[in-house]
Formats: sequence, C-alpha cells, structure tokens
Amino acid sequence: MNIDKIKRVFLLGIGGIGMSGLARYFSRMGFEVAGYDRTSTDLTNKLEKEGIQVIYQDEVDLIAETFQLPSDETLIIYTPAVPKNLLLKSFFIEQGHEIYKRSEVLGLISENRFTIAVAGTHGKTTTSTMIAHILKHSGHDCSAFLGGISTNYQSNVLFGANNIVVVEADEFDRSFLTLHPNIAVVTSADADHLDIYGDADELLKTFDLFLKRVVPNGKRIVKKGLPFASEIAYAMERNSDAYSENVRIENSEFYFDYHFKDLSILNIHLGIPGIHNVENAVAAITVGLLLNIPAEKIKDALSAFTGVRRRFEYIVKTDQTIYIDDYAHHPEELRAFLTSMKKLYPLKQLTVIFQPHLFSRTRDFMEGFAQVLGLADELLLMDIYPAREEAIPGVSSSSLLDKVQIKNKRLVSPEQILEIVKEEKPELVVTVGAGDIDKIVKHLKEVLSYAK
Repeated sequence: MNIDKIKRVFLLGIGGIGMSGLARYFSRMGFEVAGYDRTSTDLTNKLEKEGIQVIYQDEVDLIAETFQLPSDETLIIYTPAVPKNLLLKSFFIEQGHEIYKRSEVLGLISENRFTIAVAGTHGKTTTSTMIAHILKHSGHDCSAFLGGISTNYQSNVLFGANNIVVVEADEFDRSFLTLHPNIAVVTSADADHLDIYGDADELLKTFDLFLKRVVPNGKRIVKKGLPFASEIAYAMERNSDAYSENVRIENSEFYFDYHFKDLSILNIHLGIPGIHNVENAVAAITVGLLLNIPAEKIKDALSAFTGVRRRFEYIVKTDQTIYIDDYAHHPEELRAFLTSMKKLYPLKQLTVIFQPHLFSRTRDFMEGFAQVLGLADELLLMDIYPAREEAIPGVSSSSLLDKVQIKNKRLVSPEQILEIVKEEKPELVVTVGAGDIDKIVKHLKEVLSYAK
C-alpha cells in the first residue's frame, strides 16, 4: 500500500477508540472517510458531526459507490473486534480489495516519524496521553494516536507540526509488532488476552519482540521487575534508574518527587489522582527528559494534566457524594484503582459497580477478580459484557459473585443500579469496566447530583 496515493478510507468498526482516531486523522488530511459500526454511540455521533458518514447496518447497499470498487486510491481498514462473518468485510474481500488492520496502517503512518510507543496490559492509555500532553504543553509538540479521549484536548488523535508521533501500542492480536519505535515504554505485562495468546509466557515473548523492534540507538523504558532488557528501568522504588519517592496526598491531590541519574524534580503536583498514575508519570517524565524538555516545563505540564475520559474520571464531586468512573477490566487494574480510592477517601464507604468484560477473561481471572472486589464495602455486579465472545458454560457473574468474600453484594441490572443508588445515596461510588457500563454514567450523574 502506498499511503501517499490514498484519497478515500472506509473503516469497519469505526466506533472503536483506535479506529475513530484513524478516521479523524484521515478526515483531517482531507480524505473522504466513511465507516461501519454496530451501534450508534456518542463517539460515532461526534464523527458524523465532523462530516464522516457512519452506517449501522451490515448491508452492502449502504456503502457509497466510490468505496466499492478496488483502487489504489481506496483504503479499507478493519479492527479484529468486528465479527469474522461480517457481510461488509466479506464484500470488500470478494470485490478484490486488500484490507488492512488498524495496526498495519498505524505502522505505515508512523514509520517515517520519530515514534514514541507505549505498550502494556494496563497503564498504556494514561501514560501515552500524559507523554503527548507533556510534549504539547511544553511547546515541544507532537501528533498522537491515543486509546482514550484526552480530557485536555477532547480528542483521541492530536496533530502536531513536527515529525514526532506518540502511539498507544496495543498488544491485542499482536498489533504492536507493526511499529518501529525510537522510544518504547512498557508499563505492565500481566497475563491478559489469553484467548489470543494461549498462556502468559507467549504474551511475554510477544512483548519482548515488541521491544526488539526499537530502532538502533533507541531507548527502552520498562517498568522494573518485568523480564525484558531495557536501557532504563522505572518504578516507585529507589533501586530503579528512574523512580518516585515522598509520594503523598494533600487535600485529595497527589504529590511526589522524581529522580533520574543526577536529576531530581521535587514537589510535583499530579493533576489526576491514583497511586498507579504516579508510576505512569515517572515513565512519562523520563520520556520528556530524553527529549530534552526542561524539568520545570514537565512539572507544569503534569500539574495541568486532566487525564483521560473513563480513567479515574470524576463525574460528581460534592460535599455529599463522590462518583468516579474508570475503565479498569483486569484484576491488577482494579486493584490499583480501588486501592487508590481507599487511600484518597479512607473514611468513606465504597460502593463498587462492576461489569466484567469477556467470558474468557472472567474465567481466566475468576479468583483474582473475586479477591480484588472484596475491597468494596458494597458490590453491585452486572452481567458479563460478551463483546466478541459467545457465552462459556459455567462462567457467569453469579459464579463470580459467590466467590467475593463480602456481605453486602448483589447481582444487578442497569435499571436496578439506578434505583439502588437513588434510594441509598452512597457517599463514595465508582463504576468500573470496559463494556457498555458507560451508558449508565450520565443517568447516575443525574441521580447523584441531586442526592441530599
């Protein structure tokens, strides 16, 4: 594919966070852009307002004629998240189109740029967004393809005037092996996506392959304790190359000191909460320093960083009620999130509303989920969000609930959640999960905003 010849782009699964970023990128470049997704969402509605056509039925007749015939000027992109039997996908193949994964296209876009790629089974979205913000805020500038909506810029794709690009490097389906980073960051490599990899060892091997794709004289920044070679190990402990210390909470805000070689940056204010985000910030600061951004500009940028939508996002914050929404869908993500909640609000009773994501993930980490959800004072557990999967016999939210060792726990529907919250008026409530749990956020906000 010669990306310089492209004039029109059709995306299968355009409503996904990564795919919508590509749609916006090509639209900004002046291409004709259209796509398909299964359901209308806030994100697809915004794409349509930006002039991008979106269809919601798997019907060939709805595709504009300009996209139908194969051409060097037409690019068809798909995400592995769309069903294998999607009629539109089959149509494009039968017509003779060569179709490309999102990751392949991202690799082509970034191959001639200075690329900062952030990978990890968790932490990569916040860390990559933090790095992009440091570059933007400091005047260093960059383009960025992010896995979430930056609340500073209200977008998942940023456009810069230079040749630097920040990329969230997705391990799902080995997508990140299309990249050739100048700087690679690995935030975590916990067992996940075992439906793709089979076992944890295969996942680790693939992360290692990703790091080996770093260009000559490039830098690998890896969380301390992971079994990969790197130039810089980072952590929240002193015996690392880059580390934080003196982490503290003042008025529900996180502060810390940063150290790397003979450089120290003291009393950094982090604009978002979460002990795990201090660790993410250590990685982001290190990238900024490698790019010769002055320490004071990095410090100012972190104080002004407002985070990523659905990553420790405050929805309601009043004297009566705190409501936070988060994307966590792996036991270790949940542990980091709930532990931070307990540190921030130690005197409040924590109500956790959780929607498991994928039958296979729930099966593989049943014990881990049960243990971590035991941190809640009250648990409202939703049914498993299946995404691309069929149900697995014996795997259900009911079986997970049975293993959670707390007294106050219930299996609930979205409608029941609203009734319970309206009646109980919890003082500290969180919604957590990667499925469609975000659909109730607006309604919960309305209920809790009027709680007295």
